[in-house]
Parts: sequence; C-alpha cells; structure tokens
Amino acid sequence: MCWYCGSPVVENEPLGRSMRCSCGKDLRSCRNCRFYLPGARGNCGEPNAGEEGDKERGNFCDWFSLNQKFRSQSAGEQKSRSAAAGAKSAFNDLFK
Repeated sequence: MCWYCGSPVVENEPLGRSMRCSCGKDLRSCRNCRFYLPGARGNCGEPNAGEEGDKERGNFCDWFSLNQKFRSQSAGEQKSRSAAAGAKSAFNDLFK
C-alpha cells in the first residue's frame, strides 16, 4: 500500500525513483521503506543510511527496501490528513 492513500504496491523491486502511486506520491520514498522509523536519527533505522531531506519524495538511498506491509490494502494516512486539515480550517475560521 502507498503510505498516503493505502493502495497496494504491486510493482516488483527494485522500485525506480520516478515510480509513483496512482495518487501521485513517490513509491521509492523513506515513508515506504522498511527502515523508516520516526524518532530515530533522520527517521531511519538503518545506521549506514545517509540523511534524506524530504521523507515523502523519491530518493536515491542505497538502503531502500519496500516495507512488506505496503503490499496489501489499508486506509493509509489520507483520512487522518484530511481530518487534520479540517481541524486547521475550523481553527482558522475562528479568527475571521
């Protein structure tokens, strides 16, 4: 599944840097990697990996390996992001 929309990733590895999900998000990104570990140094559990800037964009990391949980369908983070955007909009409406 794509970390964002939850669509399963059906492409075989290695994933190219330019490969995208149907929602438009890069597939070869830190967020789809099995080493992605929020809170670790650089949000990466691989100690030899270099520091990647944007965790949601495609990269050239030599340590990238697709997290196997992304091979199946899930809800993704799109729903939580839209809920957060709605809350932010409601908050901003208070000051208009």
